[in-house]
Amino acid sequence: MADLSGMGLLRNDPEMAARLIAEAERGDMDAQYAAGLIYAEGRGVEPDLVQAYFWLSRAIDQGDADAEKLRRHVASRMSDSEFEQARRLLEAFGRVVVSGPDAAGGRRRH
Repeated sequence: MADLSGMGLLRNDPEMAARLIAEAERGDMDAQYAAGLIYAEGRGVEPDLVQAYFWLSRAIDQGDADAEKLRRHVASRMSDSEFEQARRLLEAFGRVVVSGPDAAGGRRRH
């Protein structure tokens, strides 16, 4: 499990972001939530709602209930194109995503 106690998510720290993303890639649920947060806010990385949605979905798949709320917020800011990109990315990693506003966890329709 990633040590998130001193991770300094409030800092714009590319090195910290890279470490957390590496932990997320290894399957650490807490790091997956953190990766979703840093991509959503652009802390140490360029803001990327597709990546934020992807990592939060991975954390949710492992049982992170807190990631649900943040993913709903991220989804509400995503365009249809971004949501489609996130859907394809999740499908590429073996997660089936049903399209539609309910599946997006609060996604707005444009």
